[in-house]
Amino acid sequence: MTRVYERQLRETGLNITQFTLLQALAHVGPTTQGRLGRLLALDSTTLSRTLRPLETKRWLRSGSGTDRRERQLELTAAGRSQLERATPAWERAQKDLKTRLGGERWDSLLNELSTLAGVAGGD
Repeated sequence: MTRVYERQLRETGLNITQFTLLQALAHVGPTTQGRLGRLLALDSTTLSRTLRPLETKRWLRSGSGTDRRERQLELTAAGRSQLERATPAWERAQKDLKTRLGGERWDSLLNELSTLAGVAGGD
């Protein structure tokens, strides 16, 4: 599945993990790195490594939170634009996978992934 997304996103300069991070930040708004990691069920090291290039490209900004040990993350205008440019590629990947799997299987897969994310996130 990852290959389908990567193939579609290749021209956007994002990989699927980076796209997902931008998408999550657009959805939740400014948040802490810890909360984002819990939301996406990503460990701190993986999340930090994936955030770094997004910060370098100025697609997100980070700063100190109320607790100095925690980083506050926010999508920038450039990041929002990048997400908007990449979304059609992500949608093509979604459509391709749904076509290959069939609607019923696709819906079942999304339900299972939602359950797994809840378990991994501790919900």
